[in-house]
Amino acid sequence: MQSGLPKMTARVLAALYMTDRGTLTAAELAERLGISTASVSKAIAFLESQGLVRRERDEGRRERYVVDDDVLYQSTMASARATAHLGEVARQGVGVLGQGTPAAARLENIARFIDFVSESIARAADQAREVLHTKPESPAP
Repeated sequence: MQSGLPKMTARVLAALYMTDRGTLTAAELAERLGISTASVSKAIAFLESQGLVRRERDEGRRERYVVDDDVLYQSTMASARATAHLGEVARQGVGVLGQGTPAAARLENIARFIDFVSESIARAADQAREVLHTKPESPAP
């Protein structure tokens, strides 16, 4: 919730992260959280739009919601792309306002800042991706 997720959405995401399989159906989520399947559906729609969960069909053709080792990486990369798009928009604003104006200079600085941040996020995610696939060491006997 502190990162901006609505309470119900945060609860659904936490429930998925805290399962050993990393996958639950809407009915399982509703039962675990004591909420309606409609609430689950709304939360999943938002989480899916942010790239934080994905949907799969199981053998019984039921929809399952999944968080796996790569979902957080994919979400981070999508966020970096969205941030980079803001830089492109700011740069377009420079053209509209005309070089040399204070507003254009501000937008150009914003664009350069956003370029740096989005590139840094993407580079860091690529470098750290293997961490998501690392198995924790077993404690010594």
